[in-house]
Amino acid sequence: MAKGVSMATPNKKLAESLDVLKKLQEGGGRIFRSEELSRIHRERLVANGFLKEVMKGWLITASPSAREGDSTPWYASFWEFCARYCNERFSDDWHLSPEQSLLLHGEKTVIPAQVVAYSPKGTNNTVSLLFGTSIYDLKQSTMPTASDLVMRDGLRFFSPAAALVRVPESFFGRNPIETQVVLAGIADASDILRLLLNGGHSAKAGQLAGAFRRTHRPELAEEIISAMKSAGYDVRESDPFEAGQTFGALRRAGGPIVRRVQMMWESMRGAVVDIFPKAPGLPKDKDAYLRLIDGIYESDAYHSLSIEGYSVTPALIERVRAGDWDPERHEEDRRNRDAMAARGYWQAFRIVKRTVEQVIAGVNPGALVRTAHKDWYRELFQPCVTVGLVPAGSLAGYRNHPVYLRTSRYAPPRWEAVRDAMPVLFDLLEKESEPAVRAVLGHWLFGYIHPYPDGNGRMARFLMNVMLASGGYAWTVIRVEDRDAYLDALDRASIDVNIKPFSEFVAERTRWSPGARERPS
Repeated sequence: MAKGVSMATPNKKLAESLDVLKKLQEGGGRIFRSEELSRIHRERLVANGFLKEVMKGWLITASPSAREGDSTPWYASFWEFCARYCNERFSDDWHLSPEQSLLLHGEKTVIPAQVVAYSPKGTNNTVSLLFGTSIYDLKQSTMPTASDLVMRDGLRFFSPAAALVRVPESFFGRNPIETQVVLAGIADASDILRLLLNGGHSAKAGQLAGAFRRTHRPELAEEIISAMKSAGYDVRESDPFEAGQTFGALRRAGGPIVRRVQMMWESMRGAVVDIFPKAPGLPKDKDAYLRLIDGIYESDAYHSLSIEGYSVTPALIERVRAGDWDPERHEEDRRNRDAMAARGYWQAFRIVKRTVEQVIAGVNPGALVRTAHKDWYRELFQPCVTVGLVPAGSLAGYRNHPVYLRTSRYAPPRWEAVRDAMPVLFDLLEKESEPAVRAVLGHWLFGYIHPYPDGNGRMARFLMNVMLASGGYAWTVIRVEDRDAYLDALDRASIDVNIKPFSEFVAERTRWSPGARERPS
């Protein structure tokens, strides 16, 4: 080696590769073709966990801190991959299936096991992807007219009207929530009628007329039948929904996420009422109830923070409560992420207790929490802002970016939908007569919407306990030992629209919570 010439260190080499990746990411994408990087950069970035191979020739960005088997990077990239892969294979000649189109319009954000892409260039072939997902490219003879398709985030799929006309009748019964969300968004029958008349779809006309009538829009049902008969078609109205699958008229204002939240609440509340023990009623000795909350703080803080992955000990929690935690004087306190979380939890817990005090005095819990939850959130993260662990803008309010849940196929709604979803959640909490429904569905839907950049689990458990207090139930601790069962029950609600496992999970722990005024029968 020539004198004075030094070899580049591994860190410098990795930095060079990261600089190449950064330039590729400047367009905002997470998906790359292998050929976009040199072999050396590609292999170095994959080996260090910054890229992950999806299939031969295709890569996604990842994080070196991701655990083995963590599906988050893939699920966060899934739809972008589908769009880019299909565009590269089929150019503009492709679109998603009518079924997937309707699910997307219905704001179903679960990552599907298989996406079906239609194209004249298709080969009827399955492309296997990560974590059991796949794309099936279905060959079709021609493309639909441009007016039948819409574009969103690079995906081509059917318009709401075109999807409703094309999905099979059985889809309505299998996916009643998404179908009704889309039906409620149809302002008038014009677009649907145009497709029905031009295609001569008399059987589908009867199904859609029955669907509109079942969902309390008889005027559209009559218009469809009248127009089809005027054109010489024999239309026989049929109801595509099964018994118990519809729950009244949905409002069109606020977008599909509003209708979805409203529909899920109505479809699930009966199961919660059936499963949950009868509410004891507001406590007679309100001071004793509040003392019980004080007594349970240490256990609640330990388990709630541990569920979220913080390493928090009872000793640290006690030090925070006693005021011995001081980031101004102690460097370790200033740097300790876990201590910041513990301090924030203590501050938020005190504000939540004040909310409970108002609730057991008779204030409507939904109306109260509509505003109070913002105070809880600010207190939860104020210590992290004070010491610079998170930017001050984090306290501003709801998120303005996508979020994904570790290892779950469920992806929370687009950030743009959060501002429509949260007011309807509080409307439902405010109007709900059953405390158990407020507690179970309030907790689950808060997590389902995932309105904040962080802290949603802690916030949802706070909300649950405020709503439990509104029925006189004791403060209920979700223990870290039950974390897997807890998250699985939440997943069943979010992915399968099945609230029973989560209702049973919370009911069992509430029934035996220490401090209950009486044992509900």
